[in-house]
Amino acid sequence: MVAIPINPMTKTDCTTRRAYQSDSVGIVRRQYVHFETPLALRSGETLERFTLAYETYGRLNADRSNAILICHALSGDAHVAGYYTDDPQEKPGWWDDAVGPGKMFDTDRFFVICSNVIGGCQGSTGPASLAEDGKPYSLRFPFVTVADMVAAQRHLVDFLGIEKLFAVGGGSMGGMQALQWAVDYPARVGSVLFIASTPRSSTQNIAFNEIGRQAIYADPKWNNGDYYHGPRPEKGLAVARMVGHITYMSESSLEQKFSRRTQNGNGLAYGFDTDFAVESYLQHQGQKFVERFDANSYLYITKALDYYDVADGYGSLQAAVARAQCPFLVVSISSDWLYTREQALELVDALRDLEREVQHEHIEATFGHDSFLVEVETMTHIVGGFLDRLWEKQKA
Repeated sequence: MVAIPINPMTKTDCTTRRAYQSDSVGIVRRQYVHFETPLALRSGETLERFTLAYETYGRLNADRSNAILICHALSGDAHVAGYYTDDPQEKPGWWDDAVGPGKMFDTDRFFVICSNVIGGCQGSTGPASLAEDGKPYSLRFPFVTVADMVAAQRHLVDFLGIEKLFAVGGGSMGGMQALQWAVDYPARVGSVLFIASTPRSSTQNIAFNEIGRQAIYADPKWNNGDYYHGPRPEKGLAVARMVGHITYMSESSLEQKFSRRTQNGNGLAYGFDTDFAVESYLQHQGQKFVERFDANSYLYITKALDYYDVADGYGSLQAAVARAQCPFLVVSISSDWLYTREQALELVDALRDLEREVQHEHIEATFGHDSFLVEVETMTHIVGGFLDRLWEKQKA
């Protein structure tokens, strides 16, 4: 394997912090590493070379035993925590409440890594990247799976000189990657944090993803994926995001946040302009998304989600997880109807049948699937406590 860092490998500066954000990891930067080595994909195709964008927080200890890999969800990226600038208007990373000194992923203790997945659009090789002919891959980009994302991450972990990860974890698609790590590379995983996720995508999951893809296909600016030198399919991608965003919330959270409140407070307009506050909210979510995401990446990653079944290639769920050699923390959420408690219990039951070490926590929360990002105190108690116990056990 030949890996070429695209920018100098320097440690993240965790000492530069905003005065009002003393528990932040501070100013961070995205790093890139280019692998001049083929990545064999589950589809039978090969990505001849690839780049991964990643960020790190905290410091790797002398025996390299304190590394935690956080895996992101569909719309996430490598920027899990901290800030890129001193601009007070800048928003922090997507799980900033969880990563930092004394937080759930305690950077005073752990070296935290997060990378943008293969097929993504935030620095890692994906459909918007340039192919050998100097043109964007577009739909020439090969299909990728969650297992392929994990295989690419394994190259990054090798590059960082880490033989075994203390933990691999994430929510939603991040949980899928964590589980896949334990199955495909069991000797390299110390523990799994499987949060608000599923061991296989359900028919309902696939159905919602297909609606989003059809919205993109229907946008005339999509141009069969060849839009990088012209107008982009923003309307189609925005609708896809609106549909997806609904699945991340719950009926209760939508009702509490918006009820049937009208947008202008003046009653019904009896027209096709925006009447309700929830309509305006979804339109805003769609517009924010198109400013940072690529439509083709959305297509590829949702397909990877649809294809996900950890039993693929192993015959059964039990046969797949029998390969795992580490403790599991499985977290499900009462109001999550995207990845349900029943789906989480499929994994829990399989692990228990194999007499594997597994802790299942079911959280009562009203925010839906996104509760794992919102219920900071509860998640810190559960996940942070789990990591603390394992850390003390490792030191003993």
